Amino acid sequence: MKRITILFSAFFLIINLNAQTFPTEDWQYNKKYETNDWDSTKLENYKKFLIDSSQITGLVIVHKGEIVFHYGDIKENTYIASCRKSILAMLYGKYAENGQINLDKTLKEMQINDISELSELEKSTTIRNIISARSGVYLTGSNPGDSREYAPARNSKKPGTYWLYNNWDFNVAGYIFEKETGRNIYDEVEKQLAIPLSMQDWDRSLQRKSGDLTISKYSAYHMWFSTRDMARIGLLMLNKGKWNGKRVLSENWIDEMTSQITSSTEVTNNTAKRGDVDFGYGYMWWLWENTNDSRLKGAYSAFGAYGQTITIYPEIDVVVAYKTKGIYGRSNSMSTRIKILKKAIENYEN
Repeated sequence: MKRITILFSAFFLIINLNAQTFPTEDWQYNKKYETNDWDSTKLENYKKFLIDSSQITGLVIVHKGEIVFHYGDIKENTYIASCRKSILAMLYGKYAENGQINLDKTLKEMQINDISELSELEKSTTIRNIISARSGVYLTGSNPGDSREYAPARNSKKPGTYWLYNNWDFNVAGYIFEKETGRNIYDEVEKQLAIPLSMQDWDRSLQRKSGDLTISKYSAYHMWFSTRDMARIGLLMLNKGKWNGKRVLSENWIDEMTSQITSSTEVTNNTAKRGDVDFGYGYMWWLWENTNDSRLKGAYSAFGAYGQTITIYPEIDVVVAYKTKGIYGRSNSMSTRIKILKKAIENYEN
């Protein structure tokens, strides 16, 4: 009997060590993280690095659904810049799968045009091309912060054949979402993400669109989140759309939007190199490629200007989210942003 008890105890200990937890009203903080292969000395040095060598204002490292490290203000809702695009991609899944959004529908079929008239070639681009930044439309978006300076001449590339990080695509992706579904983006963030994930800091009243509508008719759908709520989004992605046993997003859609559509070679060729890591591109998510570090296998990120990210490391069950408040007028270079992420997982030694 004693032998059976010991065996059962060992069995449940193994289950507990490998269990995935989820935050409810608040996150659980793993205060015994060293038993899960995190080095306390390295984490303390990491904190010094963040203070001395970055402009980061809030960061969390989540392992197996618990916070093992946090830094700065992780509660305040601030501007997340282009991370908004990856969140929009998540919202698309439900409607792409139920048929309300047909990813092969063209701009011409949707009667979409802009202040600068689109050509017939440009109108032939599809929703799929747009959400993968391969539209072939090289108009200026209503807001800055893209790589349009690398754009080829208009009508020089057939839609779907050339990748360019252009806010015109992303803003039109937001317009198409609302046009095809009849739903407001921010209401959908609340319905699909904020409520199911029990976000602590979500504030619908903060969310608002903006842009110079004399340049383009399509506004940017800016978003404001806290660092710890961004980490909830990352944890949902890590768990393939399941949250505490409930299906929130489609696993097939998560796999599709984080699969390579554009190689890192094409990304590098068509824009400025983004630091010392190669990135491919899916549906508005950046994919880590060509790395020898096994901990980075299959990793992917949402990135935003100044220094915002939601980064998922499936191989080691880790999410890193960090923020840099834009109101300070400070920014982290792309190489610094990548260094912050790489140093975060260097603290994990399994």
